[in-house]
Amino acid sequence: MEKFKKEIPFIIIALLPFIYLAFIWNSLPEKVPMHWNGAGEIDGYGDKKELLSMIFMVVGISYFVFLIIPSIDPKQKLQNMGNKLNNLRMILTLFMSALAIYILYNVQQKSSNPGFVFVIIGLLFAFLGNYFKTIKPNYFIGIRTPWTLENEEVWKKTHVLGGKLWFIGGFIMALTIFLPKEMQLYTFLGITAVITIIPVVYSYLEFKKIKNQ
Repeated sequence: MEKFKKEIPFIIIALLPFIYLAFIWNSLPEKVPMHWNGAGEIDGYGDKKELLSMIFMVVGISYFVFLIIPSIDPKQKLQNMGNKLNNLRMILTLFMSALAIYILYNVQQKSSNPGFVFVIIGLLFAFLGNYFKTIKPNYFIGIRTPWTLENEEVWKKTHVLGGKLWFIGGFIMALTIFLPKEMQLYTFLGITAVITIIPVVYSYLEFKKIKNQ
C-alpha cells in the first residue's frame, strides 16, 4: 500500500495527456493530423482513435519501463539510487506528459511549431545530463557501451563527460527555436549526434587506456 501511495504522483502526471484528450475529444474530427514535416506542415492524417496509442507510446511506455527495470536490474544498482532514481523518473514523466499534451494541442489546432518540440526535448536532455553522474552502472539506464559496462571507472568518467555534453547540448537544442525553421531540425539532429557519439568514443578510448596501464 505504501508503495502504491508513492506511485500516485507519477500516475497522475502520466494520466494528464489522457485527461486532456478526453476534454478535447468531441471537438476533434474523425481524421486528425498525425504527422508534420520539419517545416511544421501537416503531411499525414489518421483516425483520432490512434491518438490513444500515440499517448501511450510517449508517456505510458516510459512510465512502465522505469517502474519495472529497478526490480529486474541484475546488479541491483538502480534500487540503491533511492530518491535520485525517483527524481529522474519524475523529470522524465513530466517532460513526456508535457510533450504529449503539446502534440495533442497541435492536433486540435491543426498547426505545429517544431521549435517548441525541440525546446521540450532539449530541456529534457539537459535535466537528464545533470543526473548522469549519479547513475550507477546498470544494463538499462545511461551510456551503456561494452566498455562502460565492463569497467566501473570507465562508466563514471564517461557519465561525467556525457552529463556535461547533454546538459550543454540540451540547452543549445532549446535555443534552436530562434533559428529559421528550415535550420532547426538539422541543428537538432547535429547536436544529438555529437552528444551521442562523443561519449561512446570516449568510453572506448578510456577503456583502452586503463587496459594498457
